[in-house]
Amino acid sequence: MHLTEDTVNSQLIFDGKVVKLYKDEAKLEDGSIVSRELIKHPGGVCVVPIDDEGNVYLVKQFRYPFQTQLIEIPAGKLEYGEDPAECGRRELKEEAGAVCGRYDYLGKLYPTVAYDSEVIHMYLARELDFGERKLDDDEFLDVFKVPFEKAVEMVMNGEILDSKTQLAILKAKMLLESENK
Repeated sequence: MHLTEDTVNSQLIFDGKVVKLYKDEAKLEDGSIVSRELIKHPGGVCVVPIDDEGNVYLVKQFRYPFQTQLIEIPAGKLEYGEDPAECGRRELKEEAGAVCGRYDYLGKLYPTVAYDSEVIHMYLARELDFGERKLDDDEFLDVFKVPFEKAVEMVMNGEILDSKTQLAILKAKMLLESENK
């Protein structure tokens, strides 16, 4: 079949807390066998929380692979089999201390298509009500708010480098603009 690859062998190389690494062999459409490395990941969610005054709530946290602080929207890892919408609501409460009255699905994102199975589900949360945050024990982050249009500028000028945050903010912008027509 055209534009497909069939797995002929799969070997688990690493079984971690978050990811599993496999070394596979795949058969191409011309019959040749190639090596593939695959990371299996349970997926994640991210939430663009916008208050009634038009501010978006962002988080700043240290990201180990890049050895720097990054600006993101509230987000988290799914447990295998967990409902993405519920995970997003949980992460919104944990990281921003908010619950929402309106919750719109913005779609899904495949962040690293060449070797990672992760899927990130994106949501827009509105009609926010704030309470106490409930961070995980190993989670340290700062929450701050900026006008939503400023967050769009931050995406466009390179201040926000995280892909899920960039895409979710721009999709939220398009949704909000279409609702205001």
